[in-house]
Formats: sequence, structure tokens, C-alpha cells
Amino acid sequence: MIQTAIMGHGVVGSGVAEILLGHSKLINQKIKDDINVKYILDLRDFNDLPYSDKFIKDFNIIANDDEIKIVVEVMGGINPAYDFVKRLLLSGKSVVTSNKELVAAKGDELLKIASDNNANFLFEASVGGGIPIIRPIAQCLAANEITEIKGILNGTTNYILNKMIVDNMDFESALSLAQEMGFAEKDPTADIDGHDASRKICILASLAFGKHVCPDQVSTEGISNITLNDVEYADSFDCAIKLIGFAKKVKNGHITASVKPMLVSRSHILSDVNGVFNAIMVSGDSVGDVMFYGRGAGKLPTASAVVADVIDCAKHLHSRKYINWVEGSNDYVITTDEKVRLYVYIQSNEYNMLCEQFTTLFSDNTWHIKNDYKKEIAFITDKDYESVLMKKINSIKCDTFKVMHTLF
Repeated sequence: MIQTAIMGHGVVGSGVAEILLGHSKLINQKIKDDINVKYILDLRDFNDLPYSDKFIKDFNIIANDDEIKIVVEVMGGINPAYDFVKRLLLSGKSVVTSNKELVAAKGDELLKIASDNNANFLFEASVGGGIPIIRPIAQCLAANEITEIKGILNGTTNYILNKMIVDNMDFESALSLAQEMGFAEKDPTADIDGHDASRKICILASLAFGKHVCPDQVSTEGISNITLNDVEYADSFDCAIKLIGFAKKVKNGHITASVKPMLVSRSHILSDVNGVFNAIMVSGDSVGDVMFYGRGAGKLPTASAVVADVIDCAKHLHSRKYINWVEGSNDYVITTDEKVRLYVYIQSNEYNMLCEQFTTLFSDNTWHIKNDYKKEIAFITDKDYESVLMKKINSIKCDTFKVMHTLF
């Protein structure tokens, strides 16, 4: 019998317990052994559950029990999760987590500790919830050199933007609805400011390219400044606005990584990813482009990915899964100046002068919309180096301007 423990009994933790206890016969058949949930760590009381006798409040009970071989960490956050996981790995216990914040910040260190102590540290659920992505990159695409990853990595922001696009809701109304529906937290900062997506692209980039990427190395922008005006102009250009996480190999062993709202062409497959769904595109030098699509969050989808890692750990109690990356560096992630197409919105009460400047700098052949009543121009530039385009844009005398990247 393989003894396990769960740390945290929130949304995901309760789902993990539900699957492990409710699907025990199926799971045991897959691993040719019995998995038993011995402890569930939580500071709260759950006296009305059929497994209430499993709850404990002292982490040391788990840490000091030599029978425990696999521990599920679904508490979230860095502290005390980092200290707990580190101590467990040092003692040779394998750890499974859905904690994206922990993996993005400390993944390289915890993977090394796991390796040094013949334990496993698995985190399939940390990026795409129920979408398989970590294992496919590490195993199914192992013969490829991964060159680029991009995708919609946050269901909350995708839901909000979709409501703005389809139902003409302003940002605040769409956010309130997302909170009412349970798709957004009471404090939605991590989602709407892009931090959640940033942590996920860090994990994906670290795994795909082999070196640790920290969230503070990723240029990150959220969606709180997106207006219905932007949505309407995007639609006029046959685009939809999406929050895109992006990481790409560039020259001399460096990578570039970002999270930002982009105008995605309706001809691009990511433009049709709606609601709370996520989609991750991986480009390999042999396989080309592959896409992973599904619900990126939720109790049971995320819990199913966690339990899949538990099963993997159970099958590899005496060996290691080779999911790994090494320590990164301050200069590993760089900003590049590449040829891009930008969406630009400019408004000025000096509208005639604005039109003259636009024509001089970009010409009337540029894909553009002029609104004489609002005294504004929206346009999508021809492809050119970003530095060249921004120099032109910054030279325009206007009252307001906004720039977004595009994905065609």
C-alpha cells in the first residue's frame, strides 16, 4: 500500500480527495497497488465529511511519517508551501503540486533537491489545469527542439474579454460577472494584471528551453486598460483581443518572454478560444505547431491533473521522472527588436494636424479607420522593426494614444 497525504483542502484539494477516494478502484488497477490517503492537512475543521478522521493541523505529522511516500501540495502561494515542499523532498518524499506561483519562483531549486534525493517533483496542474501540457513537452515532444510557445493561459481574462467582445460589456461589468460566476477571485489582481499568465509562461519556458525563467524577467501587461472602443476597432480590423503569453528562443542562447493583450486575427486559431477555455501552442522543429486546448481551471479538471501526477509518482517510487531544468541568469531573458505589426489608437483635438502627421508618417495606404466626430484614428501598421514604428508613433502630437501588438 502506498501512503499519501494532501496539504490543503480548498477547491483543488477537495477535488483531489474526491478523486483519490472515489476512484480508488480504477486508480489502484492502473498502478497495480493500493493508494491510501492517510492525512489531509488543513487548519479548518471538516466534521461533516465521510473522511473527517483524516484531517490534521500539524505539518510535522506528515514530514515525520516514514510511511508517507507521496504528498500533494495544493495550499497555494510561496509560504509556507516552499518550506514544506523543500523539507519533504529533502526527506525523499515525492511531491505533486498545482501551485504555479511556487513552481515559477522555485522550480529549479526544488527539481534539483528532488533529483539529489531520488524523489519526484511533478506539477502538471500548475499551467493548464486539466490540460495536459507539462508531460507532453517533456516526453511526447522530447525529440524536438522547441522554438516557441504562445497561448491563452488564463481563463478569467479570456472570459472577461469574450464578454466585452460578444455582449458589449465594459470591463468592470464583465469582471463583476466573472466574480459572480466563480471565474474570478474576490481579489482578481493576479488574473487581470497578467501575473497568473506570467507564472505559467515562466514554467513553460523553463521546461521547454531548459533554464529557469523568473516572473520578474517577463514583460507583463494585463487587460484592465482595454476598453470597448479597443474591442470595436479590433473587430473592424477582423481581430479579437486576447491576453497572450509568449516565449521564444532568440539568438546567442537567449529567449524573450512576455504577457500582453494582442489583436489576434480572426484567421488565427487562437481567436476562437472563448470563455474560460485556454489554448497553448507549441512549435517544434520537427513536429511543427501543436495545440493543447481545454478548461484551464476548475475543481475537478485541475484535480484530475494532480491525481495523474500522483499515479505517475506511484509508478516511479524507486526511480525518477526526468522533468528538469537548470538555474537561469539575469541576462537570459532579453528584449528583442523584431519586425512586428502594431495596432495604434490616437486621439487629438487638433484633428487636422493629427491627420497630416498620420499621412506623412504612415500614408493613407495603411490599414486605418478615421473617426472625424471623435477626432481619432485607429490603424494597424505595416510590418517593420518595433523600434522604428515606436519612433514614428512617439513623434505624433496627440492627446491620447494606445499601442498593442498583433498576432496574424
